[in-house]
Amino acid sequence: QVQLMESGGGSVQAGGSHRLSCVVSDGTYRHTCVAWFRQAPGKEREGVAAISTGGRRTYYVDAVKGRFTISRDNAKDTVDLQMNNLKLEDTAMYYCATDTPLCGNWEYDFAIWGQGTQVTVSS
Repeated sequence: QVQLMESGGGSVQAGGSHRLSCVVSDGTYRHTCVAWFRQAPGKEREGVAAISTGGRRTYYVDAVKGRFTISRDNAKDTVDLQMNNLKLEDTAMYYCATDTPLCGNWEYDFAIWGQGTQVTVSS
């Protein structure tokens, strides 16, 4: 069964940059959409960015457009999230997920999730 593992979480100052990585255990993942979600304390989980099977299409929520970049390296079975100009409100647990019927449509759920990695932005 496909398993996802996030890494790269940590603390960073506002305005700084940070990079998260998601490793997918099963090489067949390159045939699926992969996304990053986040959940802040007391808030609902929200989609952040998604990338299509071949990496040609990327999708972002308005709150991170122009600041976050999602990318994938199929040779390494990884999907990264580069976060720039971080804000206090970016503080959250970040999860990667895969297996969804329609990439980029946040109305559809994802079936497979990682354990998450914490990102804390401080002033």
